Amino acid sequence: MGEVLSQSEIDNLLAALSTGELDVDQMPDADEKHVRNYDFNRPTKFSKEHLRTLEIIFEHYGRLVSTNLPVYLRRNVQISVASSEAVTFNEFSNSLSNPDILGILNFAPLPGSVIIELSTNIGYAMIDRMLGGAGEPLEKARDFSDIEMSILQKILILFTQLLREPWKNVIEISPVLSRLETNPQFAQVIAPSDMIAIVTLNVKIGDVEGIMNMCLPFMTLEDVMDKLNTRHWFSTLQEHHGEHYEEHIGSMLRKVDVPVKAVLGKCTISVLDFMNLQVGDCIRLNSKVEDDMNIYVGNIKKFTALPGANQDSYAVRITSIIREEE
Repeated sequence: MGEVLSQSEIDNLLAALSTGELDVDQMPDADEKHVRNYDFNRPTKFSKEHLRTLEIIFEHYGRLVSTNLPVYLRRNVQISVASSEAVTFNEFSNSLSNPDILGILNFAPLPGSVIIELSTNIGYAMIDRMLGGAGEPLEKARDFSDIEMSILQKILILFTQLLREPWKNVIEISPVLSRLETNPQFAQVIAPSDMIAIVTLNVKIGDVEGIMNMCLPFMTLEDVMDKLNTRHWFSTLQEHHGEHYEEHIGSMLRKVDVPVKAVLGKCTISVLDFMNLQVGDCIRLNSKVEDDMNIYVGNIKKFTALPGANQDSYAVRITSIIREEE
């Protein structure tokens, strides 16, 4: 609907026509269509609706990583979506530093590859933390050693596995980490002119802050573009909240494996004594033979038990349950 003029504006327009200040032939035609410039080098393949849906997906992904990563780092982790945009792969690759942390993912059953780019200061902080340090980044960037690459690969495998749940409302995927690169020149898995969606996440591990970029090519998401809208997302999400949803979650939790260990006792010896230990030597523990053993589930003491055997295997018999208030 066109703009409605007030009476004073109509009077001013008639006055301008009568005095010759305004020519009727110069007035624009109401049916004239405005032409918008189109850049064929940057085709608009990702709409705002697509980018917003990707943000919702990776907000869920950020919460999963924030929950699972502290298990390895023993440090508080906060991840939030900062922005999303559509650019060419050439623009993205030109902004990368060397060295960098680039995980190339196979996004099966979707074609093509997806790239996870992690800032080096976050990578150094995670390595330092997993090797027993305080989780501090290096002052000056350097190449990663083979041991450090192995640690980073383990972390990126975790990041890859956690992608399944957030994408479940769009498509069932089985992502696999194909390889890990630190030189952007070896991560040219997408044509430079191809359009990609970049979702940037802020990552904070303790006091160290950095970013993680998710590079999603259009050719990979082309088959599911119709599902990348908030209406489909929320309609699919509501289907999972049926009457059997809680029962389903409970059954999934019951399948989770938890480590259980029985501790006979503890002692402290010198390094010299430790180095001189031989077969047949006895180590005196701080517990007696008739004392109950402590049984730990994870790192939490949950039971006491007596040692024994079951057929050809060692076993323990539970004697008491330790409640949380105890």
